[in-house]
Amino acid sequence: MRAVAFVGFKKSGKTTTVEAVARVLKERGHRVAIAKSMHADFDRENSDTWRFSRVADSVIVRANDTDALLFRAKDINALFSTVNADFLLLEGFKSIKHVPKVICARSEEDVEELNDGLAIAVSGVVAGGGMEEIEGLPVIDATKEPEKLADLVEKRAFMLPNIDCGMCGFTCGEMARMIVAGEKTLKDCVVLSSKPKVTVKIDGQVLPMKDWVQELVEKTIKGMLSAMKGYREGRKIEIVIRED
Repeated sequence: MRAVAFVGFKKSGKTTTVEAVARVLKERGHRVAIAKSMHADFDRENSDTWRFSRVADSVIVRANDTDALLFRAKDINALFSTVNADFLLLEGFKSIKHVPKVICARSEEDVEELNDGLAIAVSGVVAGGGMEEIEGLPVIDATKEPEKLADLVEKRAFMLPNIDCGMCGFTCGEMARMIVAGEKTLKDCVVLSSKPKVTVKIDGQVLPMKDWVQELVEKTIKGMLSAMKGYREGRKIEIVIRED
């Protein structure tokens, strides 16, 4: 799954921009998921669901207009892994460091303040002013050229594991900035580029694991199976765990 964050201050055009890009990607046959960062509490205190969430690991809400799964993710990528999509568009998430960003701005000053080395384009309110470039970034008006911005998302979207394993010699944030700058590619991420000996998938999404974790899982499973009839060394082992 590839991702791009659309970041900006209030009333900068983030929602309009995300909506326009998502519509084009859907028309092109892609599966699209959108994640929105909220500053307000989603589940208000003392509501029924809030009370349930105090005693349960997750709460499923079935409503007239939509459905929801309420839970607390320990890691942001664990939250993202709950969706199965080709592209994940993030609205907000200014502090995120392992995906590229489109800055939705009201002014050139906003772009300067929000540009942390992960930006690939500028859009939002400021894009209606006719400028072609700000801070060396292309300015694309999503209300007039959504296809052009969608082209850029298709070409440059990515998401690193966000585990800061250090195997590449950098943090995921440092690697992401170098990928955006054209100094590195996703192939330089050891976790994503190497073929792991042990692969764990949760609902079809690969769970990134450091080498020592893979080794631990491998030795534990092989150790348990080695005493069982029918086990043969060197064969492919498949284990499926369903939580019904």
